[in-house]
Amino acid sequence: MVPVWLLLFCLSVAQVFPEVQPAELYVEVPENYGGNFPLYLIKLPLPPEETEGEIVLSGTPSVAAEGPFAVDPESGFLLVTRALDREEQAEYRLQVALETEDGRVLWGPRPVLVRVKDENDQASGHQATATVDVSIVENTWVPLDPVHLAENLQVPYPHHMAQVRWSGGDIHYHLESQPSGPFDVDAEGKLYVTQELDREAQAEYLLQVQARNTRGEDYTEPLELRVVVMDENDNAPVCLLHDSPVSIPELSPPGTKVTRLLAEDMDAPGSPNSHIVYQLLSPEPEEGADGRAFELDFTSGSVTLGDAPLRAGQNILLQVMAADRGGAEGGLSSTCEVAVTITDVNDHAPEFTVSQIEPVSLPENAEPGTLVATLMATDADLEPAFRLMDFAIEAGDVEGTFGLDWEPDSSHVQLRLLKNLSYEAASSHKLVVVVRSVTELVGPGPGPGATATVTVLVEKLVPPPKLDQESYEASIPVSTPAGSLLLTVQPSDPGSSPLRFSLVNDSEGWLCIKEVSGEVHTARPLQGAQPGDMYTVLVEAQYEDEPALSTSAILVIHFLKAPAAWAPTLHPVPARHLCTPRQDHGVVISGPGEDPGLAGGHGPYSFALGPNPTVQRDWHLQALNGSHAYLTLALHWVEPREHAVPVVVSHNARTWQLRIRVIVCRCNVEGQCMRKVGRMKGMPTKLSAVGILVGTLMAIGIFLILIFTHLTLARKKDLNQPVDSMPLKAAV
Repeated sequence: MVPVWLLLFCLSVAQVFPEVQPAELYVEVPENYGGNFPLYLIKLPLPPEETEGEIVLSGTPSVAAEGPFAVDPESGFLLVTRALDREEQAEYRLQVALETEDGRVLWGPRPVLVRVKDENDQASGHQATATVDVSIVENTWVPLDPVHLAENLQVPYPHHMAQVRWSGGDIHYHLESQPSGPFDVDAEGKLYVTQELDREAQAEYLLQVQARNTRGEDYTEPLELRVVVMDENDNAPVCLLHDSPVSIPELSPPGTKVTRLLAEDMDAPGSPNSHIVYQLLSPEPEEGADGRAFELDFTSGSVTLGDAPLRAGQNILLQVMAADRGGAEGGLSSTCEVAVTITDVNDHAPEFTVSQIEPVSLPENAEPGTLVATLMATDADLEPAFRLMDFAIEAGDVEGTFGLDWEPDSSHVQLRLLKNLSYEAASSHKLVVVVRSVTELVGPGPGPGATATVTVLVEKLVPPPKLDQESYEASIPVSTPAGSLLLTVQPSDPGSSPLRFSLVNDSEGWLCIKEVSGEVHTARPLQGAQPGDMYTVLVEAQYEDEPALSTSAILVIHFLKAPAAWAPTLHPVPARHLCTPRQDHGVVISGPGEDPGLAGGHGPYSFALGPNPTVQRDWHLQALNGSHAYLTLALHWVEPREHAVPVVVSHNARTWQLRIRVIVCRCNVEGQCMRKVGRMKGMPTKLSAVGILVGTLMAIGIFLILIFTHLTLARKKDLNQPVDSMPLKAAV
């Protein structure tokens, strides 16, 4: 039996691959074919198997009716179902198409010309066929006339392969020019092959068969027989060596040629066994990808780039299967491999890691060369040459006050000060730094990350504060009470920025200074201080809006002996009270009537509230003149009760503390104090009144319960007596 592919490549003229097919497919069929049917003729160039549709074969009405041709839907081969006779019809014109169920044409129609090959079966006379082709088919016995045998056929030898018959009388046959060849013929015209044949050793043999009568006379010229040794598919395709790896630049467009894979087959050239087709095995398309990374031409082995993008640095192993017999079933195959490397191109623009730098503050007297900021940039390219960067200040530095410093192969740049700053000329600078690739960029241009903005704030140079004295001294008696004013620290320029004051090294805690005014007071009694001793503290002053700018001065306190005890007298004032909520009146405090130590009246008295924070919050003391002060409420509401307000009276270095008793009460509309009235004697309290009322109600309730109980019992007794019972009257 002849395999279905046997005559496919032996008899067809046209190639079977779509890329090189002519407009009309052509195939020859031997007439009166004596082998098995169906006989496969040619593989049709149908679309890929994924295409859904039905193969439709059409032709002349006679062809359609008798149906000698058909198409195998699985393999796509055109086949003939019976023997053809050239004298009946020499050729057939067919059309093949792929259509859907609704008649829509997906492929074709493709014309096919089938020509019936003349086998000269109408010869007459005493001469046999001029030339007989005897073919040897590998590993297959084909009952043809002439017979086909395979090379390397494992059968007993000599082996009968053909029969030559000469019309005429008693004829004997012998071979000419083949005394020791692999063929022989007996007297009856049976041709034999005497040993295994190897196509690689010799592909064809030309035999001359001579017909003679019994007298040894030749009937005619020798009959020439051409024996073709058919190829056995015993050689798999061999991949040719390929320079590896193949380098393909990133971003190459689809269709770019990658390489061409070639394989050789040592079987007979032009036979199906040596016809090689290629199939891409790997890489397979990624899941969810729109296309393939590589495309393969199955006839030429040419590999091109597909639609799927490739990344720089990828190392891909291409595996391609090379199969003989045109990829038909039963063929041999080999796997060809070639490494492909995707090389990097400069398609990524460098970008700063941070595009907006936080404001940087520089003092006005910063020296040139001062580092302002360090900017970092990155480049996604792999090639070191493509990562080289160039930096420049694009905007914001017209005067050239700033400059950039970086190494050629570095990814960071330093922004430095080149000239002196001036707050009056510019209080801030907004610099725009740009980074570019040294090598020409491929693909899209730089994005927004290619620039970074640096804001430089210039700090105005302000001199430190200056006080009105370099040092301060004060002399106070050791008996000076807490809250006494010692002196006031002031700035040398009253129009300068406000200062904030504080004390340093006040180890005893004797002193305090008001933060805003600079007044220095005694914080507590000077316990432990001895006359003649000195106490040194440091007064520190700093700007309110610039705490970093400060100055200091030394304050020395000299302790004196305590004077003789004397206190000013509080001159009697009309008995008054202060109203809460606050009203417009207060209490007048006067200095001493007679001060033996102040004969001649040297200077006025000063009045101040005690150091208690609550007293200073609730009360307000205002000097009226050199000898009197006016005490009022500082808050709108003060608790109504009798208050003892401490007042410190000072004169020169002498101080006294007075306690002024003031009654705070709620007042009526006339301003008169409303006193709280106590409980009158003999009058019940609320609690006792409630108790009496509850006791009375309980007594009344008990009395009513007793009455109702008595009535209920009496009524029940009357009901228990019989109705017809009458008292008996005694007869007199």
